[in-house]
Amino acid sequence: MHKLLSGELSVEQVTIAIPNLPASLQGTKLVQLSDLHFDGLRLSEQMLTEAIEVSNSVQPDLVVLTGDYVTDDPTPIRPLSQRLQHLKSRLGTYAVLGNHDIYPVGSRAQVTDAFVAAGIEVLWNQIAYPFGEALPIIGLADFWSQDFDPALVMDQLDAQTPRIVLSHNPDTAAPLQQWRVDLQLSGHTHGGQVAIPGLGPVPTFYQMFRRYVPKSLRPWIPYMREDCYRVVQHWEWAQGLHQVGHNQLYVNRGLGTYLPGRLFCPPEITVLTLCLPE
Repeated sequence: MHKLLSGELSVEQVTIAIPNLPASLQGTKLVQLSDLHFDGLRLSEQMLTEAIEVSNSVQPDLVVLTGDYVTDDPTPIRPLSQRLQHLKSRLGTYAVLGNHDIYPVGSRAQVTDAFVAAGIEVLWNQIAYPFGEALPIIGLADFWSQDFDPALVMDQLDAQTPRIVLSHNPDTAAPLQQWRVDLQLSGHTHGGQVAIPGLGPVPTFYQMFRRYVPKSLRPWIPYMREDCYRVVQHWEWAQGLHQVGHNQLYVNRGLGTYLPGRLFCPPEITVLTLCLPE
């Protein structure tokens, strides 16, 4: 995808306060990449190379990938995984899968195998401890899969233990409110791809004016088709940092871009720094 349609890569610097964060983990730095859609159309080699270089330049402690690495065909996951091997961090790279990574049948295994071969750990309803027992990383199955069951993993942790949750679809923040989630990292929305400065992503306003647009015209209006409109229920969480009950949710705008492109919603790499609350 040419930068004319996607815009320049944006590096978002975000500080996340986590209660009970061990002193040894203050200043811990994570890089998040999401929604690459590496299929020869939606992400340019130049953008991918730039994202990897930016990630390496900040010398993160951990890199996390939050889904949708391919689009409709898992075949490009092999060359993509080889490129992602160039990501450098102190503790490695962890990933969860998105809805595009698990369909058609067989895609999940193909994507997982390619990542594992590249040294990327894929979490599917699993807990990892790159920072030790004091700050586990939980990776959930995709929200639209039959395996989505956060209780399987969340109930394994003591309520006093800080934790970071990787979950592709930000809608999962709603059911996750019954557990402690110090930071949920998601993608999936592409930030809405079109935003109105000062107001936010265009899909946020669909409920207000969509009913006034004849059904026959909706397929011809960008992002008003049914499959676009129903990407998430909570478009108010389409990008950035949100408080969801007692939990924190950060939604990355992604690197990949669908036609007709992005407007005031550039592709994103996120640098997150952890600290104690003031």
